[in-house]
Amino acid sequence: MGQVKVSINDRSYTIACGDGEEDHVRELAAYVSKHVTDLAEQVGQVGDARLLLMAGLMIADELSSAMQKTKMLEQELENLSSQRGSLMERTRDAENSLADVLDDASRRIEELARRIEAA
Repeated sequence: MGQVKVSINDRSYTIACGDGEEDHVRELAAYVSKHVTDLAEQVGQVGDARLLLMAGLMIADELSSAMQKTKMLEQELENLSSQRGSLMERTRDAENSLADVLDDASRRIEELARRIEAA
C-alpha cells in the first residue's frame, strides 16, 4: 500500500492509497487545494474544517453538474442511436424498392429487345 504526502491550506497530510495511485492522489489533492485556496482568499481563514467542507461542497456541485450533463448526453446518444436504426431501415427499404424498379425495368428492356429482334 502506498502513501502520499499532500499539502492543503499549508497543512501536510499523509494519505494512504493503492500502489501506483500516488500520482492520481496528488492530482486530486492539488484540485482540492486549489478550491480551498480560492475559498480562503474569498472568505478568509475560517478554519480548516470549514474550508474543506466548503471546498467539498463546491466539488460535489461540480460533480453533480457533470453527472447531469452525462445523463443528458447518454439520453441524446440513445435517441441518436434509435434514429440511426430507423434511418438504416428506411435506407434498406429504399434500396429494396430501387432494386425492384431496376429489375422491372430490366425485364421490360429485355422484352423490348426480344420484340425488336423478332420484328
